[in-house]
Amino acid sequence: MEGLRRRLADFAAARRWEPFHTPKNLAAALSVEAGELLEIFQWLTPEQAAAVMSDPERAHRVRDEVADVLAYLVQFCTVVGVDPLEALAAKIERNESRFPVPAEPSDVNPDVSDQPL
Repeated sequence: MEGLRRRLADFAAARRWEPFHTPKNLAAALSVEAGELLEIFQWLTPEQAAAVMSDPERAHRVRDEVADVLAYLVQFCTVVGVDPLEALAAKIERNESRFPVPAEPSDVNPDVSDQPL
């Protein structure tokens, strides 16, 4: 992760983009890229969505958008001083406390709107 973070920082520095890499701008760019990932799946049925990676052109688009989302997230975290892996581990731990494993499989409600993450 550190190597990727450094490569992204060096890439932006070489192009003198640091003044534009503010938390607001990076959060906005992250949102745009997440929207572009969503666009790939927008009108697909669940079955079509599950098969997206078997289409080479769509699979390439998915990988590119995932890379863009991750790149902006890593850059955002760098600017605001958040370790994304530590943040994720802490969030998983909180969710494990908030959402204990149900005693019975029938206790799971797939329609619950208060889903973690």
